[in-house]
Amino acid sequence: MRLLLLGGTEFVGRAVAEAALAHGWDVTVFHRGRHAPVAGVRSLPGDRTAPGGLTALAEGGPWDLVVDTWSAAPRAVRDAARLLRDRADRYAYVSSCSVYTWPQPAGYTEAAPVVEGASADADQTDYARDKRGGELAALDAFGPDRSLFVRAGLILGPYENIGRLPWWLGRIARGGPVLAPGPRDLPLQYVDVRDLAEWVLEAAGTGRSGPYNVVSPRGHTTMGELLDACVAVTGSDAELRWTDPDIVLGAGIAPWTDLPVWVPPDTDLHTTLHEGDTSRAAAAGLRCRPVTETVADTWRWLREIGGTAPQRPDRPAVGVAPETEAKVLAAGAHG
Repeated sequence: MRLLLLGGTEFVGRAVAEAALAHGWDVTVFHRGRHAPVAGVRSLPGDRTAPGGLTALAEGGPWDLVVDTWSAAPRAVRDAARLLRDRADRYAYVSSCSVYTWPQPAGYTEAAPVVEGASADADQTDYARDKRGGELAALDAFGPDRSLFVRAGLILGPYENIGRLPWWLGRIARGGPVLAPGPRDLPLQYVDVRDLAEWVLEAAGTGRSGPYNVVSPRGHTTMGELLDACVAVTGSDAELRWTDPDIVLGAGIAPWTDLPVWVPPDTDLHTTLHEGDTSRAAAAGLRCRPVTETVADTWRWLREIGGTAPQRPDRPAVGVAPETEAKVLAAGAHG
């Protein structure tokens, strides 16, 4: 198999490159040169946002599969997909469950309504419409039978450049009392980036097309299991102080960003982020490793790179301010 990765040096793209190489695929990475690609791939330099930036693609190929992780202006996907439609057999676009209208009921499937106002020709707008516009761009160029939409949920694992799991690992590694947002048994959905990568290659290689919610089954893990795993792998003296959601919210702490991954139970936020139906992806081969493995491997990677995870410049930093955490902990009201 000959694979072209549009972006392939960070997080999802890097995991796809490594998985493809492990399977013996021939891998080409089209990138801007800001980060070193995985050893063993063929590099094509170029900037898809610059005039003439796709020139290197016009001279390459053919490819069996294109994997595109773009998350900004949909017209960048449009231009690349149009150029590649006669040079590649299939196009897999890494999209997001954010393309669905908000909120969604528990158990929503790929048939749920998607955001309106998205366009393949658009400049950058908001995340949901940008991702939906990217889907439309791929669909326009490759058609319904040759395009695959990987609607990922929360993605964790090695190479994470958003900061969610790295933040928790760093905070717990520092030890002492840790503000742990309850309840302990709060169910979580996420996908390990390596499981996502393996699924994309398998699904595309077997001719899958259309949208798939690519995230673990509902209740794959819990907030308690996630944070307990962080304590175990770091070996710190951290003491998880489980705190009632109302107290957390009452302190002005924002779900998802101030306390990454966590959103309060029985809310539209939790239902939409952690209660989607993923049976279609499971039937197409999605296998999700245990949370203990995701946490342990992310911690191992963090130590290998010196303890500080890379941060995407287009995403805000996450994590509660130490003084805010200390104030809530000092109040001593835990659930």
